[in-house]
Amino acid sequence: MSRSDTPAVTVRNLSRSFGDAQILTDLNLDIAPGEFIALLGRSGSGKTTLLRALGDLDNCYTGTIAAPAGRAIAFQEARLLPWKTVRQNVGIGLTNVQRATRVDIALGEVGLAHRADAWPATLSGGEGQRAALARALVREPALLLLDEPFASLDALTRIKMHRLVESLWQAHKPAVLLVTHDVDEAVLLADRVLVLEAGRIAIDERVEIARPRDTADPAFQRLRAKLLRGLGVEIPEPRTEDRTPPQLRVVERREAVA
Repeated sequence: MSRSDTPAVTVRNLSRSFGDAQILTDLNLDIAPGEFIALLGRSGSGKTTLLRALGDLDNCYTGTIAAPAGRAIAFQEARLLPWKTVRQNVGIGLTNVQRATRVDIALGEVGLAHRADAWPATLSGGEGQRAALARALVREPALLLLDEPFASLDALTRIKMHRLVESLWQAHKPAVLLVTHDVDEAVLLADRVLVLEAGRIAIDERVEIARPRDTADPAFQRLRAKLLRGLGVEIPEPRTEDRTPPQLRVVERREAVA
């Protein structure tokens, strides 16, 4: 364990099938208190299935899961109730005393204090996701589960959300499991990156890169390439003298053609 000898989450021999389709097979996982884990895998590899089991949204599995009672989930969609204001959405399920002391603090942390009385329909995509994060964090969870929460956002908003999530995690220190398809996102944010393959953890890679992280860092690019190869994407090792991320080189070539 990187942060504590006692895991916040312990998964042993977890298996889950849907009909004849075996999704998870004898999966084992430990997450330390305050550890940030990113979970990668091809579509259908079982990422969301694992997250739902950890979040107690699916109990139709075999094996054992030991996780803290304090858990919160943020999904790809903000899932705000349209007939409640932002403040009311964030405070759902809290007692009156908790709402009075926590909701406005949480909204301030995610930069939405000025939108507290707004209706969900008036929020941008980024604002909606920030409200969903506030709703999750206001419960002060020991385990925060994030199911591709940035997938529907534009590139600039994603960058802002990455910085926000990292700052909130550093402030509150929950254990985090982030499900994502974005390798760069995983390496930017996580202490460890896992790759699911055929229902098992095929790669468990610790990210030994100082924060804040730079996608142009050769160490970042080497780990990125290793993870992509683990996902079945053939990519050459980056040259140490070339610090331009591959995705930026593609954009530059397209602009040159235009």
